[in-house]
Order: sequence, then C-alpha cells, then structure tokens
Amino acid sequence: MELFSSEETLLKESAAGFMSENAPVQALRDLRDQKEALGFNQELHKTLAEMGWFGMLLPEEAGGYDFGHRAAGLVAEEMGRNLTASPFLSTAVLSAIALRQAGGEHLSEWGPKIAAGEAVMALAIDEGAKHNPSRIKATAEPDGNGFILNARKRAVFDGYNADRLIVVAKSGDETGLFLVDPSAAEVEVERNAMLDSRNAANIQITNLHLDGKDLLCPLDKGAEVLEATLRSGRAISASEQLGVAREVAERTTAYLNERKQFGVPIGMFQALQHRMADLYCQIEETASLISAALRSIDTTSDSIEELTRAAKAKVAKVSRLATEEAVQMHGGIGMTDEVDVGLFMKRDRVLTEMLGDSAHHIDFLLKRRGL
Repeated sequence: MELFSSEETLLKESAAGFMSENAPVQALRDLRDQKEALGFNQELHKTLAEMGWFGMLLPEEAGGYDFGHRAAGLVAEEMGRNLTASPFLSTAVLSAIALRQAGGEHLSEWGPKIAAGEAVMALAIDEGAKHNPSRIKATAEPDGNGFILNARKRAVFDGYNADRLIVVAKSGDETGLFLVDPSAAEVEVERNAMLDSRNAANIQITNLHLDGKDLLCPLDKGAEVLEATLRSGRAISASEQLGVAREVAERTTAYLNERKQFGVPIGMFQALQHRMADLYCQIEETASLISAALRSIDTTSDSIEELTRAAKAKVAKVSRLATEEAVQMHGGIGMTDEVDVGLFMKRDRVLTEMLGDSAHHIDFLLKRRGL
C-alpha cells in the first residue's frame, strides 16, 4: 500500500475531484464523436495549466513550480482513471524535462509558455513501428553555423498542430535535439488519429536549414538530455497506465456486485473472487514499483534507469491483464461501445507502445545484467 504525505494526499484528492467533474470519460467520447482534430480540449488545457499542473516539472525561474515527479505521477494517474485527453505527457513532461535538462535560452523562452498553457510541444523521436532510440536515422548535417535537418518521424504524440517539435537526430556520432517550427515549408505534418482517439502525427522534414541556436543543447550533451527525458516520460506514462488499471479493476468489481445469476451477484462466485484478488495484488505491487521509480528521479538515485524501465514493463503487463479481465467479466457487453471498458483498453494499448513496450525494456534490463 502506498503512503502519501499530506501534500501528496491533497494533490491526489484535488486532481481526482477535478478530473471526474471536468474531464471524465464522457468528455473523451465527445471529442471522439465530434472528431476533434487536436484530440484534446483547448479550454481544459488552459485550465489545467492555471492549476499549476503544466509547470510541475519546470523550475521556478522558468515559470514552473518544481513539484517533482512524484506529484506529476499522481496527476497522471488521475488522468488515466478518467481517460483525460490532454497534452500533459508530451508537453508538461517530455518537452518540459528536455528543456529543463538543456537549460539556456530555450528554457527561458518556452518554459513559461508551457507552464501557462500557451504552447504545446512534442518530442519527435520514433521512426519505426516500435520505440527504439538506439536506431535514429534522422540526420543533422553541419552547414556553416547551423545544420541541414532531414528526418521522418512516426507517431509523434500531440505533434499535430504543435507549436514546436523537439526533433531527435544524429549529427555524426552525436545525438542532437533540435527545436523545429512545424509550420516551416520544409516540414510536412500528417495527422494520424490514434486508437484511443488522441492525436499524433507523422512528420517529414526535408532539407530544413536550422541555425545553431535551434540546437537545444550542445551535441556532446544531447544523449544525456535525451536519456533523462525518456526516464521521466517512462515513469509518468507508467503512472497514467496505472490509473487505467486501477479504474477498470474498480469498475469491474462494481459490475460483479451488480450483475446477478441464479439470484446472487456473480461477485459471490469464488473463481471470480480469486481472479480479482490476484489482479488487485498485482496492481498494488506495480504501484509500489512506479512510486519507487518516481522517487528515484526526484532523489537522483543511481537506480533511475532500471526502475523506470522496470516500472514501464511491469505496468504494461498488469494493465493489459486488468483490461482483459474487465472485458471478460463484463461478458458480451464488454465488447460494445455502450460501456467504457473498451475505451480504457484502447488507451492501455497506446500507453504500452509509448516510449517502449514491455519486451523492449525487459530486453534492455536483461542485456545490462549480461543475461
């Protein structure tokens, strides 16, 4: 069982109350049915920023609040519980951490805009069907005081209509992070609606000339900044996926206590009780692991890499189990759009692929240990 400080408890309760009232599952249905291209509500985005949530991971000197990853994880978990559509992961986490790690003028310029809800930014890293940062093919060739950027990126979350893209590319043997204006003529942005009705984009960049100032940080620091960014992203996305697992488990328990067969609630059947008990145990184990991963980042532990990867791998398996059990125990109705179970399953599948699935991270951990 997780233990929360008084401040964390207050934040968790505040986030839970706000999300359930202002950004519930029905809001996602409305966005889907209205075919909202952005995949999120701009007014809600502004409100979330006004509550301080988009500045949680930014330093105070850049307009942020420096609440830390543990706090951001609690907010993300409540977003998962309510399927809240927001560019939180892409902008308030991945982009904010990349800017923070890089520091300098870009942080001073874009940090306050992110915190105020005035800008959406997206990390453009993946190039294939699977997340694999070790195989970046995008190139940034030196050209005078700048670079010529060529890149093809896929599934850039919240990349459609973003104000800026942070594009990962190789410059020689170094890793560069480049701030790109997606409205440039050399940049083609194709909207790609995701399984969960959120927006993503496929990005094609052809011979885009960038000034040296468009480089987020020195090339010899790029790999370090990217690694820190991905660690934060893994931990916070795992928190959201934990919220998905918790919510579907609770909804399934409620259904088992309502649905009757032979005159008694089906939740009285021992076989179903055992399955749900096992699921709840696995969810709590996962919650403890994610909590450890979040705290490891805030305390700059030596175990950050292992914990964030283990958390991402573990929650993918447990959340999949939770959503599949929910569908099975709801029976045929669980496969229909009449209930929300399917929406949670779709979000779960997208979160699993985001920043690497279970197999990707398990493989990394095994290789690191020489297995």
